[in-house]
Formats: sequence, structure tokens, C-alpha cells
Amino acid sequence: MNALEQLLDYPFGDAMPGQGETMEVAPGVKWIRMALPFALDHINLWLLRDEIDGRAGWTVIDCCISRDESKAQWEQIFATQLEGLPILRVIVTHMHPDHIGLAWWLCERWKAPLWISATDFNAARIASQSTTGFGGEHAANFFASHGLTDPESVEKIRARTNYYPGMVPQVPRTFRRMQDGDTVRIGGRDWRCISGYGHAPEHIALYCDETRVLVSGDMMLPRISTNVSVYDVEPESNPLKAFLDSIDKFAGLPKDTLTLPSHGKPFRGLHERIRQLHEHHRDRLAEVVEACAKAPQSAADVLPIMFKRKLDLHQTTFAMGESVAHLHALWFAGKLRRLLGADGVYRFALA
Repeated sequence: MNALEQLLDYPFGDAMPGQGETMEVAPGVKWIRMALPFALDHINLWLLRDEIDGRAGWTVIDCCISRDESKAQWEQIFATQLEGLPILRVIVTHMHPDHIGLAWWLCERWKAPLWISATDFNAARIASQSTTGFGGEHAANFFASHGLTDPESVEKIRARTNYYPGMVPQVPRTFRRMQDGDTVRIGGRDWRCISGYGHAPEHIALYCDETRVLVSGDMMLPRISTNVSVYDVEPESNPLKAFLDSIDKFAGLPKDTLTLPSHGKPFRGLHERIRQLHEHHRDRLAEVVEACAKAPQSAADVLPIMFKRKLDLHQTTFAMGESVAHLHALWFAGKLRRLLGADGVYRFALA
């Protein structure tokens, strides 16, 4: 546990559900932990006891990526954890593969509707049918324009044409829209939708005032900072400002809120974690300004400044997106100016 984590409270200690098992973390709320084949090796999913149209059953929040191992883990859940009841509804916090990958399978299997923001539903449909934003020629060119020009990396990104569809082969044909401020009735309790931006197009977290539980998705993680990236589909976006503005929306929730994150362990200390994330990004922004004060910097130039550990290509693409996001935050704030070199690479200098 690092120093920042010690300022948070983990009410369940190191306890966590085993494969194919669940663990109750709040009234009517069960925790599922599924494996991922990445450096970030797990995702938390949630089962909420529910009743819809007079039928007793469960609402699922988030789904894992589409692969046989994930389906097998779900089959174990179906066989041992549902108390003989069906899944009535599938809620997806946002369109990233580990959250929506198996939504189509769950919805078809249980004849259950998908609930998601309209923005993320449509983004997922587009991405599942193309390489948009996650690999292929456009992504390779975008990263090259920000300084990632070594031929091996460029070629690997260019060849990664099946990144998103490989984990999200399809999405359900229909959906129920979730928007900021909506109330979703789950298991006799009201859950309020809280939209978030910067990490995904329109992320939806859910908060229950009666139990003081927040299903935070990826907007609020206890151990790692949420990835905030600029992608080739929106090359001049300012996602870091959007993300920091979004997490401030959680500041009005009670101090003793139990936060259920998509990665890491359930925790209390929401206000402290908001403070930590703001401080983390302030520090990264200060490092970037310091570097740009010495000489114009591309995103690839500031990569080793922001990320001290060795990165594989998968991690490098996320890190590049985040480096651009920090440069853009300073550019939009008027602290940096953007320069386009004769080599076609964007670099940023003090304004």
C-alpha cells in the first residue's frame, strides 16, 4: 500500500471475491472480480438485487471484455450466485472494452435491455465496426504527429486494426439512455446518474443516497489515476480539464460514501481521493511546463518525464494520449503555444 492509499479506508481489507464467486459489499450489492489479460489485470463488476415489472432478479453493472475466459467466469456466476433468478438489466458505465465487451452476450442470453449513455452507445457501435481511435492508419499518424515516430512502434500501431472489435465484436442493437441527473430504481432504491467526461465520451456513475454507495466506474479509482487521453478522432480536445471538472461533481457526496471502483478495492475517503487526483495532475502539469520552458516539447518528449517506468506498446499508446492531454490542458489555458515543425510534429513551448 502506497502513502496515498494509507489515507483511504478499505473496509473489507484484503478480502475479495474469488473467480466465479461474489462478495456482498452493501445491501443488495455483490462484487464480482474478473481477470483481464493486461498489466491492469482485473475489472470489478457489480450484481444488484432487483425487481422489474414484477419479476425478481438482478441488474448487472459492467461486463468484462469478450473472450472465452470471461464467458466461463460468467457461467460460474450464473450457476452459483444468482439464487436461481435471472439477469433483468445490463448497465454499462462507459464504452471501453472491459466494461461493454460482453454486453451483447449478456443481453442476448437473458433477453435483458442495455442501459448506457447515448454518446457511449454510439461510440461503441462505431468502434466495434472500425479501427477508429484505437489503432490502424489514423491512430499511427496521430501518434506520429506528436513525436512517436520510431518505425517499429508506428508499424505496430498501424497493424493493430482489430483492437476494439477484438474485445467488443458487437453491441446490442437497442439501448435505454442514461443521462446526468436521471434516477434509476434498482431493488427498491433510487440511484442517481452522475455523468463524467475526459476518460470516456459520457461516463455514467451511479450513487444511492439511502445506502451512501457510489458505483464510480473508472472516474474514481483508489490506487491508480484514471487514463485521460486525446485520441485521433478528436485530436484537439481538452479531456484533462473535463475530467477534473467531472470528479469535482463527487465532492458533494457524503464523506463516508462507500466507493465501488472498476479497478482496485472498495474504499471510503472519496473527498481525499479527489484531492489526491487534483494534486497528481497539478504535479504532472508542472513537470510539463518545466520541460517546455527549456525547449519546445512533443508528447513523445514528455513521455519519460510523466511516466518513469518502462512501458510496453499497449501502455505507451495510453501514455501518449495522456501526454497530449496534459500539453493540451496547458495550451487551452494559454500557458503553452503549439508549434508545427517542418517534420510534421507538434511541439509546445511557453506562451
